[in-house]
Amino acid sequence: MFKSKQPAQPQTQQGGKQMAQQQKPQQPQQQLKPIVLSQIPNISSKVLNLTSIRDQSKLDLGDAISTLKGSKAIVMDPKLIGLLNLLADPTFLQNYGGEKRYELKEGRLDTECKNIVYIVRPNIKYMYWITEHVRQHQSENLRKEYSIVFVPRATILCSRVLEEEGVMGNFVIHEFPLDIVPFDEDVLSLELSNSYRELLLDGEKTSLFWVAKSLMKLQAMFGTIPIVKGKGQCSRLVMDMIVRMRKEMSEEVTVPPEIDSLILLDREVDTITPMCTQLTYEGLIDETFGINNNAVFLDEGIVNPNQGQQQQPNAPPPPPTGKKVPFPLHSNDKVYSEIRDTNFSVLSGLLNKKAKDIDEYYKMFKTTQSISAIRDYMKKLSSYQMEHNSLRIHTCITEEILEVTKSNSFMKGIEAEQNLLAGVNLENVESYIEDCINKKEMIHKVLRLLILYSATHNGIKPKQLDFFKREIIQTYGFEHKITLDNLESLRLIRKSDTRATFPNIRKDLHLIVDDLNEQSPNDIAYTYSGYAPLPGGWRHIEEVLRLLPGPTFEEIQPLPQGATSNVKSDRKPITLVYFIGGVTFSEISALRFLSRQDQANPYKW
Repeated sequence: MFKSKQPAQPQTQQGGKQMAQQQKPQQPQQQLKPIVLSQIPNISSKVLNLTSIRDQSKLDLGDAISTLKGSKAIVMDPKLIGLLNLLADPTFLQNYGGEKRYELKEGRLDTECKNIVYIVRPNIKYMYWITEHVRQHQSENLRKEYSIVFVPRATILCSRVLEEEGVMGNFVIHEFPLDIVPFDEDVLSLELSNSYRELLLDGEKTSLFWVAKSLMKLQAMFGTIPIVKGKGQCSRLVMDMIVRMRKEMSEEVTVPPEIDSLILLDREVDTITPMCTQLTYEGLIDETFGINNNAVFLDEGIVNPNQGQQQQPNAPPPPPTGKKVPFPLHSNDKVYSEIRDTNFSVLSGLLNKKAKDIDEYYKMFKTTQSISAIRDYMKKLSSYQMEHNSLRIHTCITEEILEVTKSNSFMKGIEAEQNLLAGVNLENVESYIEDCINKKEMIHKVLRLLILYSATHNGIKPKQLDFFKREIIQTYGFEHKITLDNLESLRLIRKSDTRATFPNIRKDLHLIVDDLNEQSPNDIAYTYSGYAPLPGGWRHIEEVLRLLPGPTFEEIQPLPQGATSNVKSDRKPITLVYFIGGVTFSEISALRFLSRQDQANPYKW
């Protein structure tokens, strides 16, 4: 029986203090030099060489900003800045004339550059802001040339706004068809943040077109994917689009297939997992700080300490400066690559071990005698310095997360989640949700618990649901009635009506694991300290799949003539897992775990 166990915290030392506080990783007695890690990951290794995707996007970006010749100011949509940082560094933009870079904001745009290139999503609000810039420059008799680069494409509505404002003739319009972006060597993303709402609440299917286009692009680069499995209505529609697109092509590229199978999954199929608190290191960083475009924003004193603090490795973390700077999170960071997918309970031990390894390396220099040994030592020095710097930052992050995970509120929240997943102590959960509302805790926490309650118990009793809704509106404000109505429209929160199906799914798919070893995990349930995200198996669980939303399908895609002759038979099979509507970092960790166990190489989407 899965008994509402608490996620294990890092082991304690004398006096009851946590290891990460009492015994900070012993840092080598060397002066740390800040080493800046690029936000752009190295994606040329491992399973597929994804650099071709990034190179094509960089080429398209260069063409787009070259619509105006000479030096120029580049004004970027704030939601695109982080995404473009994954493709190109400032030097790349400078090579294409990007002399100055600005974030698009409402109000004045003061720049000495004659040419101005806007890189924006097709947002009506931005059209009015850009119009304001043009009129400002005209009123000040400033002669400027303008270009708008729409990502991924222009829309009729944006063009109509510019025409109605009388400024359309001032612009050269270009499109930058950015779709899939490599985030790491095994992760790609479309970054369609509103796709779940658009698809299921608004009935807007445009994002499915971009999903299908992105898959066609991948197949053009890496060959036709022979086997496609899917679950959910959106996945079925995407598969139909792919079939139609292939028929409409005059000639397909005969590239030998490098991806063996594709799994399409609607987010609607599993709404339980995203509502659970992620308990891997990477997942908790996202829960605590938020991860966007491979970066977390930390206090500048942590990322770039001054020299005095670097010479005192055992000194406490520097006081907050108030300024936040981005710190990249991807597999180029060797320390992060080793710890990102681990359960947080074992993290302190791993950090201490890594600190000792680095310390031993520095001590080697004192015993090194020969010239060749010194030469070998110096070759590795830069790498160890980077690991040392990364270790210090991750130790600081861990300590901040510990302050959250040790709190009574966090522990009670985890207990409530696990009671819901196990189907026990429901009255205690209801009382806890009521307490959260009364204490006016973050509304997202309350809503996640209500969605989890509804999903695991096939709805909430009408009287109890009405009570929660009334309390939320009275506590958080009447505007949240719209939020609650939308959640009910999506059936994420609903009144109980029929027999609960989750207990059958939980039992048949073995979603609850009691004897879990978090130190040396043997099941993906370690990512949520006992709860396993829905697995990707198909044929042996056909009956259970019928209980989940949407159709289940499996299709064989015929390969273009000539595409099979050069298929490599000695490589490991590659599976692309494509989530339509979003995926959590802990789910990605679970897939990485499966790939190591099965000696396969699933791609996470």
